[in-house]
Order: sequence, then C-alpha cells, then structure tokens
Amino acid sequence: MKFSVVISTYNRLNLLQRAIDSARNQTMECEVVVADDCSSDDTQVYLQSLGDKIVYHRNEVNQGHAATVNAGVAKASGDWIKFLDDDDYLAPNCIEEMAKAIALCPDAVICSCVAAQVDGNEVELSRTPQVGPGLAFYIPQADIHYGMLLELLPFGTPVQVACRRDAFLQTGGWDSTLDANCDDIDSWIRIAQFGDAIFFNQCLAYRTIWPGAYNQKFSLSRRLSTNILMKEKIYALVNDQHRSKIPVFQDIKNYLTLHWILVALKQKNIKSFLSMIDLSILSPQSWKFLLTAVSSRRSQGNNSQVRKLVLIES
Repeated sequence: MKFSVVISTYNRLNLLQRAIDSARNQTMECEVVVADDCSSDDTQVYLQSLGDKIVYHRNEVNQGHAATVNAGVAKASGDWIKFLDDDDYLAPNCIEEMAKAIALCPDAVICSCVAAQVDGNEVELSRTPQVGPGLAFYIPQADIHYGMLLELLPFGTPVQVACRRDAFLQTGGWDSTLDANCDDIDSWIRIAQFGDAIFFNQCLAYRTIWPGAYNQKFSLSRRLSTNILMKEKIYALVNDQHRSKIPVFQDIKNYLTLHWILVALKQKNIKSFLSMIDLSILSPQSWKFLLTAVSSRRSQGNNSQVRKLVLIES
C-alpha cells in the first residue's frame, strides 16, 4: 500500500514549509505532492529547490482550492491520498497508523482521525471529539450516511481525512463551485458511497485556527445555505434500512438554521443574525437536534445510534 500526501497551497510559504516537513518526516515512507495554485510569493522557488524530494504541480493560473486539490491528486501515484492544507500539519505517525488499520479493512475507502486545533503558535486550543470505541474502528458502508446525517460520524476537515485514490477519481473529485465552502465535506459524502469508513480515536493531525483560514471568507448565511445543501445530499443517500428512523428534512433544516443563528449571536454578528432569523428557533424539534448534536460531540465516543461499530484489532 502506498500513500501520497497531497498538500494544496497558495501564497503561504511560511506555513507550507511546516506542512511539507510534517509529511516528509513520517515514520512510514510516503509520496509528497504539492499543488500550488499559482502563488505569487516565493513558493515556486522554494518548491523547485526541493528537487525530487517532492512532486510539484503549479497551476498556470489561479483556479481555486478545489481545482488545486484535484490537480494534486491527479499527480499522485499512491493507492491512498492523505489530504493536507498548507496551514495544517500531521503527527509523525499519522500515515503509519492509518496504513496499519487500512490493511485490516480491505473494503475501506475513507478514514478520519482526531485532530488537535492549535493557534498560530502551535498551542493546542481543543481537540475534535472521539467517535465510537477503542483506538480505531470501522463503519460498514450501509451505516455511514445515516451517521453523517445525525452528526454521529463527523469526518472533519482535510487534515483529518484520507481516502482511496480510485474512489476519489470515481466521484470526479472536488466541486469547484463550492470552493473551500464544504468542498471537502461534499467529497466525503460521495466517496462514502464506495466502501466502508475507518475512524481513529488518536490525535494524528493538527489544524491551525486563525483568521486566514479559507472558510473565514464566507458569510454565516452562505455557510448555512451550503450546510443545508450538504444535508440534502446526505439525506438522499441514507440506506433504506435506516429510512424509518430519520426525521423529516424540514426538521433538519430548522436545526441547521438554529445552529447558525446561535453562532451569529455568539460572534455578535447582528447582520448575519437578522438575515437568518426565522420561526425555526421556536421549533422544539430544532432544539432537540441541537442538544443531541452537542451531547454527541461531548460524549467522547458513545455512538449507540450507529448500527455497527467494529473494533480494529492491531
């Protein structure tokens, strides 16, 4: 099994160097591919200086985040792709731990791990929640979209996720119309149609929380609209055996609206609050979903509503 770490970058050379170092210093050898979205700083000079230590692709013109990820995957030769944005970095044993679990689960097409969220000085702020039992477990394909719909299976951001390259290519890659606004989540939804998922309750990745993050450029109301779109896609893919247990979609839409209204209030963003406010905040079902989601994130691994959580014995 061969892994390729695909790093997408644009005008962030100081951060990119850390991401590349984290990929090159893995305890298991892997290919490092850097896809550069036509940076105007010294990124090209630095990457060319690395020679054959990396595979380098540069867009002829700026094409956006999603297209750059797709270009990087096209250049990769690994069986599995480990995604990495230039402002994030990996634990040294990330690839090794993922490879060991994948070898025991031949039908897996996607995996995700716990990530530490750090500030600009690499000080840990928080961690994404553990999901399910043990250090690693897999979810059969038939249960994945049901778990995603109820927010019991959060795959997370690119730094947390790896996928099988052939499954990625079957989906057609990342959608440039979304470009950094859930383009990653949209991809996980589609990849999960082709096999099982693996979750690691190990911190194998580090995500930087800072104002320059890609998703910070979108308004809260736009992020709400895209979240609703993602849930619609997931809803359509829930396996028939779970259909009788899922709520009507309007209740899910109301819950998402309530969530982003509360985010706007927390941020004191009155403009976004006024643009999103509606009667959904009065729905008891919306508050029930909100409390369930919060409880799930804090439960550190009790996913009893997912049909199967199969431990991976290493």
